[in-house]
Amino acid sequence: MYSTERLKGIEVFVETARRGSFTAAGEHLNLTNSAVGKSVARLEQRLGRKLFERTTRSLVLTEAGSAFYAICVQVLSHLAEAEAVLAAQENEPVGRLKINVPVAFGRIEVMPLVLRLAERHPGLRPEVSFTDRFVDVADENIDLAVRITASDIWPEQLGHRHLGFERLVICASPGFIDRHGSPGSAEDFETFDSVLYGRADGSTIPWRIRDRSGIVESRVMEGRLVVGSAEAQVQAVSSGLGLAQLATWLIRDELARGDLVEILPEMAVDGLPLHLVWPRSRQLSPKVDAAITLFAEKLRIR
Repeated sequence: MYSTERLKGIEVFVETARRGSFTAAGEHLNLTNSAVGKSVARLEQRLGRKLFERTTRSLVLTEAGSAFYAICVQVLSHLAEAEAVLAAQENEPVGRLKINVPVAFGRIEVMPLVLRLAERHPGLRPEVSFTDRFVDVADENIDLAVRITASDIWPEQLGHRHLGFERLVICASPGFIDRHGSPGSAEDFETFDSVLYGRADGSTIPWRIRDRSGIVESRVMEGRLVVGSAEAQVQAVSSGLGLAQLATWLIRDELARGDLVEILPEMAVDGLPLHLVWPRSRQLSPKVDAAITLFAEKLRIR
């Protein structure tokens, strides 16, 4: 059971620690010097710990006081956020909305939805960052992030929603197939040139191959060309440089136009899952809720 007694004196204590004196804290809180001193004294008595070292000229936090202060600042911050969220629940989504997305998926799939969101809510100011590196949502003050990642374990302070899995297919250009033929099975892949995606650490993303028993395994390929951009990879494969394993969301238009052809459709496999991730403290904010609702309904990954 939580008791409201635990909240008594916290605001006075925090302001006293911030301002370094009972007098300055009292002026800010519109309390007398005596009232502030008594409030801190009652808090110390209840905690059984001395929070300040008192001298005739100043107040200095004790070791226990410093630790308690850090926690109290967080508590008051969470309360202020909760009050702001409740006050804003009936409001139109307005203000800055920081969205973080993967580079290629963000440009192809997410940006059209951001534009629709901005058109629907004129008071909203989206700020979209594109990166394939890991971004700490809390530390970098992100309101909503789109993640294509194998991780399914999220910190308690983050809300998340799973939207499905990528679909990975082996493909090549019609010109490449005319010149070199088409593999008849997974065992033939090694005899064909391939175009691979290169990570920043120098490794390449392995292909996910289904063996004869139906088990999907990762296979590191030797590529003729390695590129660090998904869209450059599509360009290279469309130009006839080799085979590639690509997500269908990335090559939807190329497949529809016939610029790329799927090879061995039975080898198609699920890839990484798609998630929306956001700070739980902001999930009731109208602007974040509006973005989550639209993205969850419209984002396509297959």
